Amino acid sequence: MKDLMIRVFKEEEGQGLTEYGLLVGLIALGVVAAVTALGGQISAVFGTLTDKLKSIK
Repeated sequence: MKDLMIRVFKEEEGQGLTEYGLLVGLIALGVVAAVTALGGQISAVFGTLTDKLKSIK
């Protein structure tokens, strides 16, 4: 039993995958927050571009 507990605490194979998962989750949250905060401004820019492209015809 003692050997099993030592192996469980020393084994680090899944640790790297967990860290990458957390990192990807944090990046995704940052992207969602940025898009939410800048969504109106981005929409306005595309609206302006659309209006200018329509006036070219």
